[in-house]
Amino acid sequence: MVNRQNAAHYNAPLVILTSLFFIWGFITCLNDILIPHLKAVFTLNYTQAMLIQFCFFAAYFVVSLPSGYLVEKIGYKNGIVAGLAIAGSGCLLFYPAAGLQAYPLFLTAFFVLASGITLLQVAANPYVTALGRPETASSRLTMTQAFNSLGTTLAPYFGALLILSTAVKSADELKLLNSEELSVYQAAQAAAVQNPYLLLATVLFLMAAVFAVLRLPEIQARAEILDAVGTDVNESAWHYPHLVLGALAIFVYVGGEVSIGSFMVNFLGEPQIAGLAEQEAGKYLSFYWGGAMVGRFAGAVVMRKIRPAHALAFNATMAVVLLTLAIMTSGALAMWSLLAVGLCNSILFPTIFSLAVSGLGRHTGQGSGILCAAIVGGAIVPLIQGMFADRLGLQPALFVPVLCYLYIAFYGLKFRGLVAE
Repeated sequence: MVNRQNAAHYNAPLVILTSLFFIWGFITCLNDILIPHLKAVFTLNYTQAMLIQFCFFAAYFVVSLPSGYLVEKIGYKNGIVAGLAIAGSGCLLFYPAAGLQAYPLFLTAFFVLASGITLLQVAANPYVTALGRPETASSRLTMTQAFNSLGTTLAPYFGALLILSTAVKSADELKLLNSEELSVYQAAQAAAVQNPYLLLATVLFLMAAVFAVLRLPEIQARAEILDAVGTDVNESAWHYPHLVLGALAIFVYVGGEVSIGSFMVNFLGEPQIAGLAEQEAGKYLSFYWGGAMVGRFAGAVVMRKIRPAHALAFNATMAVVLLTLAIMTSGALAMWSLLAVGLCNSILFPTIFSLAVSGLGRHTGQGSGILCAAIVGGAIVPLIQGMFADRLGLQPALFVPVLCYLYIAFYGLKFRGLVAE
């Protein structure tokens, strides 16, 4: 582990690592722009369009565990370099996919891109927790996650400006075009995707080159774990209860967060809630995601004074209260209660992550891979909520994320004596 006396020397590496969190947040949020664009270009139904998210989240499940083993073999720094290179390669695949108008190739590009981002997360998240004093690990990871949220906030604006600048014609409109007009139209649509992703590929490869030559601190894993865990060093990360239960917490957290965001526009459109049109409701969605960003910047400071597990249990409990209000009430109270859950989400992911990898020692890389694999909850929980929404209605179906946050509160209380590392 990093020598605590040298913690002050890690400010520069932390600043550099923060750029990674920003860029992968930016890239991930561009999916929300590409989904409607590709749906229109390829005249897809909603199920076909959601294959984009399926392929993206599937990468976390498929690639995370191998990434954990890879990081243990080649180190955190080399893992970051490899992740940047793979993500850059995924961005390059968007060029032929757009040029050939091949939706399967787009799906492949999403998987490769997400694989690189997964490796980045597996390497960078525990690296941030290790660069400094153990008691402020959650605070550091919360701050870097705040810049990830900044990326997700800025990406839609720039994505809409670049990718959605060319209007997509309907199937009936396309039939009216002659071959030459159709060729020009398809070329314009391809360029709208190609140019932004070529730029992103360039940025990612440049960052990989920079990280390759940077002299970053070497992180040595401790052999012992904290007394709060109550076990000795094990042969695998799977033997640590706080890691296994933490992976489930990550699963339900990502699932709950994505579920709420996915159904927010429809929820605000319900007559008994706000009756907003989709375009107007979409504007309010920024309060949900923006709340997470503001909360993370504030949480990075506050959590230097509060035990991470206590903050985790408190925020999750408040999310349960707000969701219950959203289910049981109507009008403005229900609307703003659900939007305010974003603020509660702010510190959950970094706090769960830092607690879950605490004391794993030489198994930290594997543990990080397990936790990143659990992000697949973002693909599964929304489907479950959708099934209940079809049967019970949109508002009652919010009980699904309620269960998610109840478990997170339980995790925080169960490991309230654990010190993030």
